Order: sequence, then C-alpha cells, then structure tokens
Amino acid sequence: MQKAYKLLALQENISNKEAKALIDKGLVSVNGKRLSIARGELSPKTIFVIQKVQKPQIIFQDEQILALEKPAFVESYDLCKFFPTWSLLHRLDRETSGVILLIKENSDFHTKAKMEFKNQKVYKEYLAIVNGILSEEIEINKPILTIKKGFAKSKISKDGLPALTQVTPLQISGKKTLIKAVIKTGRTHQIRVHLASISHPIFGDTLYGGSPSSRLMLHAHKITLFDYEFSSPQPTIFQGIIQ
Repeated sequence: MQKAYKLLALQENISNKEAKALIDKGLVSVNGKRLSIARGELSPKTIFVIQKVQKPQIIFQDEQILALEKPAFVESYDLCKFFPTWSLLHRLDRETSGVILLIKENSDFHTKAKMEFKNQKVYKEYLAIVNGILSEEIEINKPILTIKKGFAKSKISKDGLPALTQVTPLQISGKKTLIKAVIKTGRTHQIRVHLASISHPIFGDTLYGGSPSSRLMLHAHKITLFDYEFSSPQPTIFQGIIQ
C-alpha cells in the first residue's frame, strides 16, 4: 500500500505536489468514484482517471450580456480570467456545469439584472441525477441556513432564509432518477440541500449524502432573464448513468 498522491505522481510522471493538487481539486477518480483523500493508502495496482477540465464556451454574446457554458470543476470567479472585461452576474458551484451569465460591471443592464434576481423574476432550470426512485412531482418549500467556516455548508433550519424548489422526475434508471429542478430563490447549495432533505441527494454529492461518483451530477440547463433565454444540453456523462 502507498499514498494515493505518490502513486498518481508515478502513473502520470508528475511531481507529488501536482498529483496532490489534482486530487484536492476533485479531478481524480478510481473505479468511477472521486478520490477525496490524497494521503489515503491504495494498492500500487490502482488505476487513476483524471478528469479533463474543458475551457468555457460562449453560448451568446452582445454588448450587454455574455452567456457561457461553464464546465464542471471550474470556479465561477475563474471565468473572468478567460473574459477579463466581464463580471459575474451570478454563480454556480464548482462542480456544477451549464449556463452562467456575465455582464459589464456597474452598467445600467447590470443594475436592472440584479433587481430581476432579487425580485425572483429570473427563470432557472437545472437537471440532476438523484439517488433513489422519485416518481412524482414535488415542491420543496423549506428555509435554508448557510454556515461559512472555511467552506460553505447549508442546512434546513427555521432560522434560515425562504427557499423554494420545484422538482419534476424525467427518467428512472435502476435506483437513480433524472430530475428537473426549477428554483425560485437562489440560496447556497439550495437544490442539493432540498433534494437531500427528501432523501434523494444528488448523485456524487457526498457532502449531503449522495453516492460517490466522478463529479456532482448537477447541470444548469436553462436560464431566462428579460427577453434573453439560454440553454445548455444535458452533459454526456449523465447519459452514461441514466440509460
């Protein structure tokens, strides 16, 4: 047995520091499950798979708004490094893929767009794969409290902020369900916490009780703001899980 990051370094012919960084970023999996502990001991015969991080692709651009296809494992704020004249309008979790919007900082459109989010007038639709069989549509209306101590984690609490998620099952495969989630509010980890609260955590969401996987199976599928509507197709990795 040997430490995981050392074995990975040997397999990929990289330094121990580079190998540890890949594991810490959640980019390394073994047997289809994300490797989370770099110093954990594994067999020398272990075969590692490294998730390739794609570059964000432009869905649409005009003088007011930039719609991007955010890859999984890219921090939202890092998108501005690719597009330095633009700023984030909203955020997605690091492992969440899909549509994300950027704007020109402090522009009139920026001010109006922020008000649309604040007034819950923005349509936000996600796709997710959850553990278990969810056969009926459900509306989850539970307040969410977020605690930030080094990293953010949320929970259902009467002391939290109002949060509403509408969940519709789309396809069942084995003991997993592909669902559509539409959120009226935008609390931290809202969909993840709400689904976990009904015993259907998102596949790959080990923070909230989901089964281990190579990534969090959550995708920002569609967003509508004013007269703009943008969508991103279901990731191919979803199709390999839901058959």
